[in-house]
Amino acid sequence: MKRTLYILTLTVAGALLSSCIGDLNTKPLNKTDFIADNVYDDQEITYLQGLSKIYFQFVSNDTKDLEVADGGASELIRAFWSAQETTTDEAKCAWIKDAWVRALNTNTYSEAQNDATYAVYVRTIQGITLVNEYLRQTAPELLRQRGVSEALAKKIDGFRAEARFLRAYFYWMAMDTFGDVPFTTEEDELGMDYKPKQKPRKDIFNYVTGELEALLADGSDMPAAQSNYPRADKGSVAGLLVRLYLNAEVYTAPGDKPGQGTAEWSKVQATCEKVFNMGYALCPKYSDLFRGDNGENDEARGEFLFAAAYDAQYTKSYGGTTYLLVASLESDEVSDSSMPTGVNAGWAGLRMPYEFIKTFFRPLTTPDYNSGSYLIGDNRADSLFFIEGRKESMNNDKLYDFKHGWVCRKFNNVPHGIKPEDYLEEAKNKAYSDVDFPLIRLGEIYLAYAEACVKLGETSKALPYIKEIQKRAIPEFDEATVTETLVTEDWLRKERARELYWEGHRRTDLIRYGLYHSDKYKWPYKGSDAFTGKSFPEYMTVFAIPPTELAANDALYQNYGYPTTK
Repeated sequence: MKRTLYILTLTVAGALLSSCIGDLNTKPLNKTDFIADNVYDDQEITYLQGLSKIYFQFVSNDTKDLEVADGGASELIRAFWSAQETTTDEAKCAWIKDAWVRALNTNTYSEAQNDATYAVYVRTIQGITLVNEYLRQTAPELLRQRGVSEALAKKIDGFRAEARFLRAYFYWMAMDTFGDVPFTTEEDELGMDYKPKQKPRKDIFNYVTGELEALLADGSDMPAAQSNYPRADKGSVAGLLVRLYLNAEVYTAPGDKPGQGTAEWSKVQATCEKVFNMGYALCPKYSDLFRGDNGENDEARGEFLFAAAYDAQYTKSYGGTTYLLVASLESDEVSDSSMPTGVNAGWAGLRMPYEFIKTFFRPLTTPDYNSGSYLIGDNRADSLFFIEGRKESMNNDKLYDFKHGWVCRKFNNVPHGIKPEDYLEEAKNKAYSDVDFPLIRLGEIYLAYAEACVKLGETSKALPYIKEIQKRAIPEFDEATVTETLVTEDWLRKERARELYWEGHRRTDLIRYGLYHSDKYKWPYKGSDAFTGKSFPEYMTVFAIPPTELAANDALYQNYGYPTTK
């Protein structure tokens, strides 16, 4: 995948951001080298390389610092996605032999070590540590001592701003998943005996939003919006800030009282309006957002505020969109001309429960599982699922039978504008994905704005944005159907499910709505092995701190409700 914008590289497991490397090939940095002052000199490449290692934390399969059985499953985006989606009504995994699968599928996780959530914990804390050290090593006084020119120092100021954003993103992932997590910055003095302490999630929320507000402010060193793809810029900052403010009631609540914090709807609204002035636009065709060339397609990229870039040649990760593509197929389906997704392997793992389709998309015709035909009347669903030869329900102990449930092929390695059946030969050489994963996109911002407007009693402000999303989604769309009467809180909850499915939002959304743990909304296998589903304890809206981390650091405490294993 070619990147015509300013790029950076890593030769650790290939190139980091799916870029044409050009003259930026350099020796990889290991962890010991990375934190050593002698890595850096007065050359720009050494500072780009240090920043690259931080970005690489999202897509790394390296397990030398993790105690996991499967390196591919330890990739941060894959692990976070699994925690966000397979714990909900949107996705289930058939890999019963993988220890984490049943616990997440059925919301029966405990304080016991869980590979998926453990990977989220370790990768995010590692990422924060890398950022802190990068900021120490790029401090202005050190740059002067190394003889760094003023021009290069100015560029490094921008790199430092990116690093601070990445730290905020890691903190968001950590606190969303675990609540109270260890807190450190570049100001902490590290040593062999240093043991970082946890801070309440509310304190971390306040710190992170403060950092993001500073990066978003006029005069900050953060690159301008839409100037730095696939690296972070001011659009990325604003998008993450929207997400934090959207969930403020959850993030500012005490650990034993989830959802009882302070709402920030006015800040959601105001920050969204800043995004609207940054020049982003919805991609005209929904499916193009998730195709193999979405990072090169200007229309798709124009909707992305922040993305993780993948490349079949350089980013050889078993996580991210490779996971979403390959785990959604059986090996004998990859060459099936009726279901081409542009890859050459199938892992028979992920699928979507039909009950989700029925609840949120409401098919207009009875699905025919022999011919594979169905009609929904929504461009976010029609042609993006595969049902030929499948079984409709996962009932009767079929949770771990891959043939039960709908195949989601929202993510597709075939470039836009090319018919999938015309890509079969190229797909034979594609073991990995070229699809960039949208970490933040404009469609999410539109829906966050609408939610804030409804909460503030200003629904009319949201209607133009809802119309844009509906125009893209609904064939022969009639603008007159989008009214203040239509756009209620309940409708928006359902619309987020339709617009953002399989993008890693669902668990967070259900928690914000008060529906994740409670009996107000049930889905198959929620809270148990029973198909009907049931509620589970509220403390499980966050996961347990991994016991290996508690054992290694006696300054940590276990989350409320989980027994400690110290």
